[in-house]
Amino acid sequence: MDAHDAVTVEQASANFAAEVAYWREVRGLPKKVLAELMGFHPSYVSHMESGRHKPTADFARRADETLNAGKAIWRRWNEYETARVRQTTAAAAVPASRPAEQPYATGSAIVVEHDAARLDYDGSLYRLTMRRLLRNTGTAPITRYLIRISVDCYPGDPERSNAHYRAHPLTWDELELTATCRGEVMRWEAKHDRDAFKEVWLLFDNDQGRFPLYPGDSVWIEYAYTVSDTKWGRWFQRAVRLPTEHLEVTLAFPATLDPVLWGTETSMTAEASPLPSAPGRREEDGMRVFTWSTGHPALHARYRLEWRFRARPEQNVNQGEFR
Repeated sequence: MDAHDAVTVEQASANFAAEVAYWREVRGLPKKVLAELMGFHPSYVSHMESGRHKPTADFARRADETLNAGKAIWRRWNEYETARVRQTTAAAAVPASRPAEQPYATGSAIVVEHDAARLDYDGSLYRLTMRRLLRNTGTAPITRYLIRISVDCYPGDPERSNAHYRAHPLTWDELELTATCRGEVMRWEAKHDRDAFKEVWLLFDNDQGRFPLYPGDSVWIEYAYTVSDTKWGRWFQRAVRLPTEHLEVTLAFPATLDPVLWGTETSMTAEASPLPSAPGRREEDGMRVFTWSTGHPALHARYRLEWRFRARPEQNVNQGEFR
């Protein structure tokens, strides 16, 4: 049984709209520009993201291709279509004896009690470390957790970005992905592997045994990976895809680069606006460290932090996104 089997039509429609908005922001395209690139009326994308229009296969296909979303938008369309058919077809109802496994979807059994991201930059490489406290609120053990890695040097120019990553694809070797849970190494399996987009299952097991997350339990997991600054630029975005109780971000840059930071918040119903509170700042062992946090962020909210290095103005500012 697929994870989307228990998602309602309303949830699936909201997920689809959020997916389109997410990839549009990754590529740096205004709604009007995206609509024109797709061959639609300038207001069509706005209506789709706000839920005034229902998802269609034609829109999903064009959006996925235009935004180079690695089939992520198309998968959301399939989830929506499955939910719609199930709602109108009694035979498609999920049997009560077989609860759906939903390791990474709205309405799933996972609640993120604490989400902490730390991004360290050494002048050429970014290393992201994610720590999440997960709670299983469902009725079945959870055996895997889905993460995404997506980068984009030229979000406003999909053709240029595609050409760049065809020549310089993001590789597993350079990512150096590691993951642990309760001190145990977590195996991982690639779900999707494209030049600039990866989806990975983190598994609650290894060669020595299994350690599933049982109903009612909470556990910290930690995973980390690396990307060079030629493939990931000066912004970092957090998308809230599961119920989350606390979210925090720490960014550390060499103080000699004289970094400055700002951020925006976007929801499904509102355009980007300044973060509701200013990021903190401190100097620490030659690094300038910025921190920002929020409690109970809304589902599908996106928090985007951007920076520039005043001591390195001559460098081209590529754009990238990592989650």
